[in-house]
Amino acid sequence: MCRRSAPAFSRAVAYGAFEDALREMIHLLKYDRVLPAAGFLSEKLSAAMVQLPAPTDGWLVVPVPLHTSKLRQRGFNQAEVIARGALKRHSKLLNTKCLVRQRETVSQAGLTRHQRRENIRGAFAVRDANAVRGRAILLVDDVFTTGTTIAECARVLLRAGASSVSAATVARALKADRLNLSTVGVDKAA
Repeated sequence: MCRRSAPAFSRAVAYGAFEDALREMIHLLKYDRVLPAAGFLSEKLSAAMVQLPAPTDGWLVVPVPLHTSKLRQRGFNQAEVIARGALKRHSKLLNTKCLVRQRETVSQAGLTRHQRRENIRGAFAVRDANAVRGRAILLVDDVFTTGTTIAECARVLLRAGASSVSAATVARALKADRLNLSTVGVDKAA
């Protein structure tokens, strides 16, 4: 019998479903490098972020990092670009250096849940434990598919001393509904 343990993150929210216009905008930014799409996506991330009750000492916002080879290839980290835009609307501290992807992974697209866990296990490390120790972390990313990446990042951050980890994404895969992922709103007309 397969036993699933609870994810390391406390709560996750997303703006909308990974479909239609939202999916297209994410793909425009991520794969076609259409940087103006980031403004639209930042607004959606901002709307998701406000759904999480802020801790007393505020969030430390940490974008899910890319491996250096992927960063060189793409030229930017879409999670970081979207987070920077969203944080223009919020007074939250952004830290892009404390969490690193220490080894390259294959694309998670098309992998089973088990393959995703194996692919991502050990891929992340905390570079600066002092930055996260005792802090409530808000992980941000573009898409929440199965939660494997967010869960692995959360596990590493908690092990380094973070007090809690929550997540906010622009979109969530429809399969993520099983995980009780909160969705702020779906803007079909966008």
